[in-house]
Amino acid sequence: MGTTNKSMHRSTIALDVPTKIADVILFANNVVQKMTSNPSFPAPTPTIAALTAAVNDLHTAETAALSRAKGTATVRNDKRTVLVSLLQQLRGYVQSVADATPETGAAIIESAGLAVRKVATRGKRVFAARPGALTGSAIVTAATAGPRSSYEWQYSTDGGKTWVFAPATTQGKTTIGGLPAGTTVQFRYLAVTPKGGQGDWSPAVSLLVK
Repeated sequence: MGTTNKSMHRSTIALDVPTKIADVILFANNVVQKMTSNPSFPAPTPTIAALTAAVNDLHTAETAALSRAKGTATVRNDKRTVLVSLLQQLRGYVQSVADATPETGAAIIESAGLAVRKVATRGKRVFAARPGALTGSAIVTAATAGPRSSYEWQYSTDGGKTWVFAPATTQGKTTIGGLPAGTTVQFRYLAVTPKGGQGDWSPAVSLLVK
């Protein structure tokens, strides 16, 4: 019996370093705490000692900068740059560990005090019709057929006995006007794709035109 390999989603790190210095220090301290003695990270790059030193340096520089003495803000900003650079290096290290075991990648990333990047989900578009902005019009939206596809549209005002062509489009959405208001109109479409050519007409959808 053969085995089936399922593709696994790769969890990636969103290194959202705060803007305010106090928050940067809190963020970095949390990472240091989470990484210290963490069995998932036996040899962090950079080292925990280097991170701790950079956090302490930034804390000291921020305290000095609060006095508004000349040059202290510049030093503080330089220390922040150093710490952020180390955190970026650490992100690369943690990501490599997470990639080695993708089935637990998200948990590994979070155990380091870092956030997992959210994956945007887009609902599948379905074939539908809704009233247009003008009387006697309808906005018809088709399921996406893919790039470089075109769409042909038809509508029927007699329950599907006869069909009238509307202008074809290169997008899966069109506005059809000149429809009889107050009647139920049926719509259908077919997609023409680069690989599959012309498809079949879709099942019809109905709309009471306003």
